[in-house]
Amino acid sequence: MLLIALLAIATGTTPSCCQGMAALTLDPNFRALHELPVQESFTPKYGEMKPVGGMNAFVTPASDGSHAAVIMFHEWWGLNNQIRETAEKLHEDTGVGVVAVDLYDGKVASSTDEAGQLVRSVNAGAARKKVDAVISAILHDNLVGKHISRIGTIGYCFGGGWSLQTALSDNNKVRACVMYYGYPELDLGRLRALKAPLLGFFGSQDKGITPAIVDKFKDALTADHKNFEIHSYDAPHAFANPSNPHFNKEATEDAWERTVAFVKKELG
Repeated sequence: MLLIALLAIATGTTPSCCQGMAALTLDPNFRALHELPVQESFTPKYGEMKPVGGMNAFVTPASDGSHAAVIMFHEWWGLNNQIRETAEKLHEDTGVGVVAVDLYDGKVASSTDEAGQLVRSVNAGAARKKVDAVISAILHDNLVGKHISRIGTIGYCFGGGWSLQTALSDNNKVRACVMYYGYPELDLGRLRALKAPLLGFFGSQDKGITPAIVDKFKDALTADHKNFEIHSYDAPHAFANPSNPHFNKEATEDAWERTVAFVKKELG
């Protein structure tokens, strides 16, 4: 089964990020790409945990003058302090409200094996309904403190795939999509649903989501005339996580500058 799943990934026949990531987590070589993150302390300045859509989320309010919100999807480790800190940084640099959702129901992985198990434990259908409820709460229930007319998504690793899939599933509501080294959608039929501009970041040293897979993704986006930018850096998987022992500061700073400019342009 693992061989079939990995072959599907390599040939682009896997229909969703969830199946692709689940297969990758069964590969010991992919798990070996992830060293345990350095534990970080974090004191929130703007955000707080709130129950929403049948799960919890770390929510920062939108600033005065902003009517936009971004849904943030965590890495395979879970909604840890590093993701909360990144949510606050995005809010601080753009003014948008940020809703960092927890797809693991409060669990945070303490090992690569546990992270893989958590990825595989996510029921995609149930999680999809919860994310839809979050979108509804943002648009109709003043979740980020005011009326919101524009929504974007952003995600990292496991969450990068979820960012893209949310833009595909909720294509009439999501106006911008950012994905950092997430498993891409390679099915042209599903990609046709993408309406939002897309900004993607990948590492050329990534041995899981390889340059060959990224090239297939770019070819598929180009074939369907999508509005996208894909940037690749001479860096490994998860290069933008400062708690990652293989953190690449230069690549991260460039990617973040592009992210902030993209969010301001598409959601400002």
